Amino acid sequence: MTIDAATVRLAQQVTDRALAWLSRMRSCFALPRGVDDHEVRGEALKALSELALAVALLRRAAVAGPDSARSAQELLDFAWREFREGELLYELQCYTPAATYPVEIYGEFVTAGYRHRKLEELALHLDGLRAARFTEQVPNRRLGVLAARRRLGLPDPPDLGEQIRRTWLGGMPEPWMLDASNAYGVTHTVFHLTDWGADPAGLPEELQEYLACWLPVWVEVFAETRTWDLLGEFLMVDMCLTRPRFYPRVWERFAAAQRADGMMPNGVTRPPDDPARAFLNHHHPTIVAVVAGTLTVARALDPALHGPDRIPA
Repeated sequence: MTIDAATVRLAQQVTDRALAWLSRMRSCFALPRGVDDHEVRGEALKALSELALAVALLRRAAVAGPDSARSAQELLDFAWREFREGELLYELQCYTPAATYPVEIYGEFVTAGYRHRKLEELALHLDGLRAARFTEQVPNRRLGVLAARRRLGLPDPPDLGEQIRRTWLGGMPEPWMLDASNAYGVTHTVFHLTDWGADPAGLPEELQEYLACWLPVWVEVFAETRTWDLLGEFLMVDMCLTRPRFYPRVWERFAAAQRADGMMPNGVTRPPDDPARAFLNHHHPTIVAVVAGTLTVARALDPALHGPDRIPA
């Protein structure tokens, strides 16, 4: 396997530009003010937690240049302050004990060294309840909860294999039956099992083989239809496999889709000229672009992939 240096440069360029756009749009990620804690929910929480995840992964990879590394740290600190250094997540967990999202969000900060003692104590207590074993969730979301538990030092349940088999990917269905909803389920199943590419061996070998067959097809479909958000997520999936392909020609198309200001459009619809309005539908694919580029550069520099092959100059 030869890793194309041009692809790595494109990935780094996409990351830097997307991160710069997110930094300029930082105020749009701020949580609502003047409302009770339990009313902070929905898209606002999702957007801020996704931002935190992206910059935490960039910091973990340690492949960014000094400017991007500084921007990532500033955004991570901003997100932690918005969550009141974990206190808001603690209050949300207290208000709805059965909810899993406070700990899922918190787990993203734990990987970067941010801790909140009371929330961890509460999470450990709730994890010991019978209710924690019978929370009804779609299977790939359940894997996300287990990934958050791992970050708190909790072991996987003995039936992890069965829980993987309940996901769409775990069933290895006919590949032409993939729709947008299940596509996101596939990507997140991979992300949760591999810790966003840090542990490719966490994905069972039969699923590695299934993706080796069909990921090239899906990547081509999403590139052809210019579904940039899902294309970015499937490029991330490639970086989570033990034998990634890197897809140089697809990366050329993905990078060409990025706007000059760094924003990644959400499909073929023309974004509004007003940045605040554009943010609503385009912050997620831009966050995806940061992670896709980061994981690609990190895997390209992974010594495990550099047997007889090297990144060409």
